[in-house]
Amino acid sequence: MMKFKPKFLKPGDCSSEIFEERKDSYETEQPAVYNADSLLSYEKQRQKLPIYKYKNHILFLLENYQTVIVMGETGSGKSTQVPQYLLEAGWFENGGMIGITQPRRVAATMLASRVAEEKDTLLGQLVGYSIRFEDCFSPKETKIKYMTEGMLINEMMADPLLRSYSAIMLDEIHERSLNGDIIMGLLKKIIKKRPSLKLIISSATFEAETIYKFFNKNETEDRSKDTAVIISVEGRNYPVDVHYALQPVPDYIKASVETAIKIHESEQPGDILIFLTGQDEVEQALSMLIDYARDQKKKNDSMKMFVVPLYGSLPMSEQVKAFKPVARSVRKIVVSTNIAEASVTINGIAFIIDCCFVKLRVYNPHSCTDSLVVVPVSQASAEQRSGRAGRVRSGKAYRLCTEEEFLKLPGYTTPEMQRSNLAPVILQLKALGIENILRFSFPSAPPSKHVISAIELLYALGALDENGALTTPLGVQMAEFPLHPMFSKLLLVSGEFSCTEEVLTISAMLQVQNVFLASSGRKLELKRAKWKFAVEEGDFLTLLNVYNSFAKNKNKYWCDQNLLNYKGLLRAIEIRTQLAKLLKKFEVPNVKHNSDSDNLRKCIVSAFFANAAFLHYTGVYKTVRGEHTLHIHPESIVAFCKQPKWIVFNEVLHTTKEYMRDITVIEPEWLYELAPHYYQYGTDREIGVRS
Repeated sequence: MMKFKPKFLKPGDCSSEIFEERKDSYETEQPAVYNADSLLSYEKQRQKLPIYKYKNHILFLLENYQTVIVMGETGSGKSTQVPQYLLEAGWFENGGMIGITQPRRVAATMLASRVAEEKDTLLGQLVGYSIRFEDCFSPKETKIKYMTEGMLINEMMADPLLRSYSAIMLDEIHERSLNGDIIMGLLKKIIKKRPSLKLIISSATFEAETIYKFFNKNETEDRSKDTAVIISVEGRNYPVDVHYALQPVPDYIKASVETAIKIHESEQPGDILIFLTGQDEVEQALSMLIDYARDQKKKNDSMKMFVVPLYGSLPMSEQVKAFKPVARSVRKIVVSTNIAEASVTINGIAFIIDCCFVKLRVYNPHSCTDSLVVVPVSQASAEQRSGRAGRVRSGKAYRLCTEEEFLKLPGYTTPEMQRSNLAPVILQLKALGIENILRFSFPSAPPSKHVISAIELLYALGALDENGALTTPLGVQMAEFPLHPMFSKLLLVSGEFSCTEEVLTISAMLQVQNVFLASSGRKLELKRAKWKFAVEEGDFLTLLNVYNSFAKNKNKYWCDQNLLNYKGLLRAIEIRTQLAKLLKKFEVPNVKHNSDSDNLRKCIVSAFFANAAFLHYTGVYKTVRGEHTLHIHPESIVAFCKQPKWIVFNEVLHTTKEYMRDITVIEPEWLYELAPHYYQYGTDREIGVRS
């Protein structure tokens, strides 16, 4: 076993006090930290990437196989370089684009920007992107197109064989997202019909053999007839040393902060990236680190600390701070959710602190609700996280669990297909002409309970008929919306309740992750700001108030005064415009309701009736169907008011308890009036007599 040099691992630092070195540690000197972007041209940078030496191999395999699976570790350059290799080899000359899918919209836009810079072209011309409610590409000029997975599925509805593409690249497929699995199932059908379409599947860590068997059309033992092949590519430029905790960690947030402080005090220059599970935890750690940084500033220590958060609902202007370089006398500490785990690279990171937990969305078929649950991270995701430290220099990763416990973690994250609400999936597949869902070729088959629950919900919403076929026109129209079926139904029936304008606004606002700017040090101010717009009927109508007030003022200063997300509200305006175009296409009348809110709330009930709950005599809320115990989220407007007896909600968050978010107060008789096929009204005896 090789040992560290004393210069690399000093006695008394955090790695010797709290952590033990891994058995496969290495011996190396730390290279000087420099900004490669300022020293090398883009072309020279490209040639220095590990994947460059495999360029001809990849192109050769694409000539001979229809599906190429690229196993490339973090930092190999596969996301940006493989599409450019295809472009330079002339794959677009067949009359089709090169499409690259990404699980996250942030990754799609940033990668497109990076490749556009490398090709010395304006974004939207040769290189473009397409994400939900935003397109930046030219059908005639664009040859490389980055997009979210959901956008490719939408394109399949109009062009089932994807004839506008000559090659498709599925990137970061190890995340096994819902849309990613749907695309793999659909592409398996498409490549049978289109032998000329080339498919590249790339990831840092995933079950390559499983994917290989899924796409390989050769059923004989003759390997020369294979249609799929695997190529492994070298990864990061520099090694990463992994350390484990000697003892189990009781509080991983506190331990993350303490580890970051010890690294800051004892290690050489280099930025730190901390992985936590959610926004609340990020803000808690951020507050503790900022307090330490203020104390350090008073002592006039030589190395300063710059602490920044990074999570999905953070405004883009704030997210950018995590990627900006800092002065040499400053150490940047990025506290992030798993948004920084893949695709997005933060330059300068030399130290990773991994809490070894992640927040995943899990569907409960008994309560028919989606919950966000904190679970242990998989070994594959942990490897991805540690790989963030080996991009510009040799680095270190600190895992806040023992090595023994790490080896017990699952190898891969459970595919989203097996733990999610399948209603949007089934609606999309039906719209694509897949009538028999049970016979559809999923890479990982979903549980039968989830399928049954999803079909029941779609039938209750009126999207499917008693034979399981899409209804006309409601079901067909619902499938065209890039939203959850409940929101699609809400928009399409709004004309019947004379509240189209209001429903458009509410639907757009609920697509913005964080309307109010969360701040750990201004919680009382945030509560006062919310109270200015509060409506006792609930969060849906409060968001309507916020939007209407912003439409009158529409300036950043006003938003800052009211702790509102200015860019988020501008985004809501864009989304509302897009949704309005769809409603106009479907000839939904554009009308407003009067001052009475009952019509609007009835419209909400007509779409969200499945998410109804009542106040139990024990003081908690229970779902009407199944009597599953839930609680009102502390940030909901309803939490500031007198407890309503009956409500509907948008989603459930599972932290210490199961919390309902985006709540609307309703009358119980509306459930029977608007969803008689779903609920029965009366006592058990009265229902028994009627039946």
